[in-house]
Amino acid sequence: MARVIDRAFGQTGVVEPGAARKVRRIPLTLAAFILICFFLPWVQFNCGGVQHSSTGFDLARGGDWLLWFIPASMALVIVMLAVARRLWESLPSLVALTTTVAGGISVYLMYGERSSTKPSSGIVLAEWTVAFWCGLLASVALTFSGVWIYWKRVAPP
Repeated sequence: MARVIDRAFGQTGVVEPGAARKVRRIPLTLAAFILICFFLPWVQFNCGGVQHSSTGFDLARGGDWLLWFIPASMALVIVMLAVARRLWESLPSLVALTTTVAGGISVYLMYGERSSTKPSSGIVLAEWTVAFWCGLLASVALTFSGVWIYWKRVAPP
């Protein structure tokens, strides 16, 4: 067992030798999956046999500029976990906080986008796709994984 000292808050925790790699792999995979889901169709419109779908990218480009925080925050998480390995080792509380906040932002914005659409009328039917729901669930999981990172890496035993 190795002791981890968080320089940001001065806390110590105990981590098994191979566990750090496994703990880091979960939020990294979730952030990459959310980033991919952002470019997949989120909503599909049907109007008398004519179908049109919009991705998260289309919705962000079409005027809902806050949605750009989703890929930006996921890219930040990916950089922190994949590229800045030294940051993972020296400041695990910062990584946990960033992961939790990025997941929370993604959940808030995705659920807000779904809630802001008006109910479908009989003529135009709007359906949220599986990619949207998978991205939303992955965002919730990413938020909880940030809390889990804090609990496993930073919180004292």
